[in-house]
Amino acid sequence: MNENVIDIRDLTVFYGTQRGILNLNLSVKRSEVFGFLGPNGAGKTTTQRVLLDVIHPTRGQALIFGLDSQKEGTAIRSRVGYLPGEFRPYLNMRGGQFLDLLASLQRSSVVDSYRRELCERLELNLSRKLKHYSHGNKQKIGIVAAFMGRPELLILDEPTIGLDPLAQQTVLELVRDARNKGRTVFFSSHNLTEVQAVCDRVGIIREGELVKTEHVETLIDQRFKRLQLTLRQSPPPDAFNGEGTTETGRDGNQVILETRQDLDVVLEKALSYGIEDIETLPVTLEDIFLAYYDRDNSGGSHA
Repeated sequence: MNENVIDIRDLTVFYGTQRGILNLNLSVKRSEVFGFLGPNGAGKTTTQRVLLDVIHPTRGQALIFGLDSQKEGTAIRSRVGYLPGEFRPYLNMRGGQFLDLLASLQRSSVVDSYRRELCERLELNLSRKLKHYSHGNKQKIGIVAAFMGRPELLILDEPTIGLDPLAQQTVLELVRDARNKGRTVFFSSHNLTEVQAVCDRVGIIREGELVKTEHVETLIDQRFKRLQLTLRQSPPPDAFNGEGTTETGRDGNQVILETRQDLDVVLEKALSYGIEDIETLPVTLEDIFLAYYDRDNSGGSHA
């Protein structure tokens, strides 16, 4: 059995002269939750649409379950649960009717008891017409639709957007449950805290190009360290700034540094000002993400 559920090879998409993605190479392993990160316009949605054969690439290839997404899309989609970033159900249908319709179109059997369990966990009432649903409840309908067939692969684009904190946590639990039962999740989100909470690996895409793929723990551990030094003497403003180290905050004799160099180099500089205390501060996935992106960089015009 192929270890990879998704294999993307030299994938490139142009919208006219506008680049969507360029030479993207990416693999997602079986029973893995893979986080796909990037701001609006970076190429996340373009990649997902190629995987689902919604758009055709300019060149390159995308394989799911070893099948070519452009040649065997029907067979692939029967094994995939998809939640688009802009989920739009049929508003004149009741929630239950809409899910019945989708279930009738799926080749995989939808077990009523599991669908009821999903609705109960999300506190979702299926008796009302969808046009009367709040944005959050419409999103819950999309989540149930993606999960209810127990697909081998889930492609989730911003699954918790518009949900209250309790519902967000429920979605993350459903993602963990899917992984624990051997299913694979391709998870795109702007909420980096939840990505860090559920993803095994992440890929960071910038302006259509993949800039990093790594296990979450390794990425956080290797990118940089954050130190809070309490010194007896106040150092000058640029005392620690240099190759590999940046001062990011200061309060009196307390200095916060981000460093990518050996700690002994930093501590040697700090010794001259007298070290009273050293604390290692946690680095989050959001910190890592921002290190790869300028805050003002929004990428291209296509998601």
